[in-house]
Amino acid sequence: MVLTYTLGDLAARYGCDLLGDPNIEISHFSTLDSGQDGSLSFFSNQSYINKLRETRASAVIISPNDIEYCSVGAIITDDPYLLYSKIVELLHPLRVINPGISESAVIEKNSNISDSCYIGPLTSISDGVKINENVYIGPGCVIHGDIEIARNSRLHANVTIINSVKIGARTQIHPGAVIGADGFGNVKTPNGWKKINQIGGVIIGDDVEIGSNTTIDRGSIENTVIENGVRLDNLIQIGHNTVIGEHTAIASSAAIAGSVNIGKNCMIAGQVGIVGHIEICDDVRINGAAVVTKDIKKPGIYSGSIPFEDDKKWKKLVAKFKRSLTN
Repeated sequence: MVLTYTLGDLAARYGCDLLGDPNIEISHFSTLDSGQDGSLSFFSNQSYINKLRETRASAVIISPNDIEYCSVGAIITDDPYLLYSKIVELLHPLRVINPGISESAVIEKNSNISDSCYIGPLTSISDGVKINENVYIGPGCVIHGDIEIARNSRLHANVTIINSVKIGARTQIHPGAVIGADGFGNVKTPNGWKKINQIGGVIIGDDVEIGSNTTIDRGSIENTVIENGVRLDNLIQIGHNTVIGEHTAIASSAAIAGSVNIGKNCMIAGQVGIVGHIEICDDVRINGAAVVTKDIKKPGIYSGSIPFEDDKKWKKLVAKFKRSLTN
């Protein structure tokens, strides 16, 4: 079903000023350059100023400073990106859960599943699993062990949750994520490597989002902990015993070794590597492709790679850098 609101309705709902006809009907979102009748877009990046001028969307969410560049209807707010996140939730709500268990799901008798849950096809749930109210479990999931999933959480297709894992309320886990597998625990012997059995678990807080194919290892003795409100992108590796503080966001392809303690409200960019057994304080931003090898004790922005450049210029920069190390 398509939900439609007038521009005036939307402005009033979120307490915003309005530019243009309040009776314009809005039914969906579009980008600035794919705008059409009935679509709403947003502008929050100055590099798209020409697209704003030329957009054919019915209306745009915009800041007061950019009104002069807008030739269509507008909802005016100090934070267009935040308002976009609220209205897109209104116009495009998540799928409503229709309770039920697929006939092809395999569920052992000593599991505890609320009647308000949905369990998708070919999902496997073992004894000892507890799934609370209004949880959505997509097709092909594996949930085996001492597992508890709190209310209103969603596991999308082919998620694997094993061993000992507690998942908080309203948490989303995207396809292919693996939570609770053994950490990388090995000891070198004269005859090769000996595996160290991992006996800890994973604790995931409320309102967490975990991207596709991200892996979170169980603790070796204590638990690996992902605190409330954390955002994890796709393809992230989180080693055993790591703790990630509240509302920290980590972008794709980051790799975090074991026993790392990351504070609250941090932002870690793509391809960052963090070695084991270090601490990062609250309110730290680490730019892309940095390799963190020691504690960060002071809030701030940190970088650790040479940015993209013309090849000849890049080689000169590297040469200067290497010479500076010998001086």
